[in-house]
Amino acid sequence: LTFIEELEVTGQDLVQRVRELVQDSNTRRVTIFSQDGSELLSIPLTFGVVAGSFMTMSAPALAGLGALAAMVTHVRLEVTRTAHLRTASPAAPARP
Repeated sequence: LTFIEELEVTGQDLVQRVRELVQDSNTRRVTIFSQDGSELLSIPLTFGVVAGSFMTMSAPALAGLGALAAMVTHVRLEVTRTAHLRTASPAAPARP
């Protein structure tokens, strides 16, 4: 099950918030939009970049994100997540 969440953040909080989202194993993509609705950056996050038990971003990507954050006052984040559905465990057989 995939769903999209929208968040509003200030430019100064952008890098920290994206770092938090990257570490969330349910996050699959983070797209950053300007105040006027233009897409500024889309960051796909896949199982392939898992390191340890959390995802990491490279230093150049964080530097680029920091430069973007310095240029904007408010942005909208569109976060694509997956929800893991829990299935009920099978009932234990009845004892006679």
